[in-house]
Amino acid sequence: MAETKKENAKPTTGKATSVIDYIVQRLADEGITDCFGVPGDYAFPVCDAVERNPNIRWVGCSNELNASYAADGYARVRGAAMLSTTYAVGELSAINGVMGAKAERSLVYHVVGMPSYQNQRVHKKVHHTFGDGVFGNFVNISAQAACVHAVIDPDNCMIEMERVISEARRNNQPAYIVVPGDHALAPVTPTEVRPVTLKSNEASLEKAVAAIAERVRVAKSIVAFPAFTLQRLRLQKEALHAIEALGCPFATTTMEKCIIDESHPQFAGLYAGALSAEKTRQLVEDAELVLDLGGISLNDETTAGFSGRLDSARFVSVGLNDVRIGEQVFGNVRLADVLAALAKLKSPALPYRRTPDQAQPVNGKPADKITMDSLYSRYAAFIQPGDNVVLETGSASLGLPPMTLADDVRLHIQMLWGSIGWATGATFGVALADPDRRTILITGEGSHQLTANEIGNMGRYGANPIILVLNNDGYMVERALEPYPDWSYNDLAKWRYADLPHALGCVDWITARVETIDELDVAMKAARESKSGAYIEVIGGRMDMPKALAFAHTRIKELYGSDAA
Repeated sequence: MAETKKENAKPTTGKATSVIDYIVQRLADEGITDCFGVPGDYAFPVCDAVERNPNIRWVGCSNELNASYAADGYARVRGAAMLSTTYAVGELSAINGVMGAKAERSLVYHVVGMPSYQNQRVHKKVHHTFGDGVFGNFVNISAQAACVHAVIDPDNCMIEMERVISEARRNNQPAYIVVPGDHALAPVTPTEVRPVTLKSNEASLEKAVAAIAERVRVAKSIVAFPAFTLQRLRLQKEALHAIEALGCPFATTTMEKCIIDESHPQFAGLYAGALSAEKTRQLVEDAELVLDLGGISLNDETTAGFSGRLDSARFVSVGLNDVRIGEQVFGNVRLADVLAALAKLKSPALPYRRTPDQAQPVNGKPADKITMDSLYSRYAAFIQPGDNVVLETGSASLGLPPMTLADDVRLHIQMLWGSIGWATGATFGVALADPDRRTILITGEGSHQLTANEIGNMGRYGANPIILVLNNDGYMVERALEPYPDWSYNDLAKWRYADLPHALGCVDWITARVETIDELDVAMKAARESKSGAYIEVIGGRMDMPKALAFAHTRIKELYGSDAA
């Protein structure tokens, strides 16, 4: 039976008697209902507080890295997440996932249990240390993965929690909270505090909006880029109102796929440098004004190896806390306030309405072997309104995005940090954060092998994802991104992937191993109809890759600064 959230949960901030009870309840007040983690003796006070608290559930993961990925996925849906690890060995195992959340602005509160202040004070040689009596060796490391951190004690607890939450919300990035075990159990010192309300400086906002309005007034052509941060802050509707008021086309990069429904008449397509549709590329690269709404990431992945022709002088960039126009920066303005002001502007440029696209073909015949051309067109047709789709870095993140997807699809991808294995862990977090939507994971076997053990916890907690794993005999991305694809380090252990769910305890899941299009169609139909989880192992060709990945092979010098990777 799935482990469920505790019943009759009620906020209790202000009534907590211990430091750690206060911390856990304060995070629950931020809307977090699940804490991902791995128990450890220094973290027992954190684990116990979560167990005691009626508003938040402990969600155990197979390892700390998986837990950090799950927390990232959860935060992308809910706006914030809680991660609990123990001192040193636990927190350092999680740090890659937390740093990925920082890179892609996903708000994870990383709470770490630390050896007692008593033992620190007398420099005891204890486990999970270097045996040197020094206990601050790892705080600075974990703090680098966060935008704010605090070492909590009874006297600073209430004040520091408000500071940490405020800064984490301001930047929408992880916070690192570390508390010694004896301090965690001590009574919190009552202090008069008030949650910080983030708002713009009115004078700065007025100047920023006036400067944007002037650029809009004189521009003969405008294109908008709604950024991935809008989804993190749940500001998609506000951005859409601004775009509709201006009447301009908007384009997305892979990181923003489906952030606004692709059926919208102002949608100009996916921008990916030289891989863009010609009309999309012209609209974006020829526009006199490019409105960056939220801070897009024009990195090597989203620009197809820096193959675009974008003039930064034409950009107006609206960040989370400032507006930049050329060399001029307007600080202390919040993204939501700027979007509201933009929704009141009008552009003299002609309003844009796209020509409806032709129906997207689904390629291949039933008896054919599965190819990337037939696979991703079928995935696109399979994805329905209301689905959450998690794409792994690699062939999936390059194969599906060029396809038009249904409205009301939420797509999650780690395009900038690009840590392989992220998507399987993140799928767990996404599925728990949004159980009313079906979560679909599309991944390759190389990435999947890093974190596949988290499938067991998906079954344990009643998640019912549809998992599609491409088995193409090795690391496809690595084979594509170097001149010599056949080095032995690109090979993998030959797992029986379709057997994994049952071996990991998901006995009621539907599983299949498919090699032909007909087998794939039958398996996907059964997966969609299943009330439990479903797992499909898809057999692909060893060097059959999506168009965008094949193109990347031609851009090795641009990607890596040399002729060979």
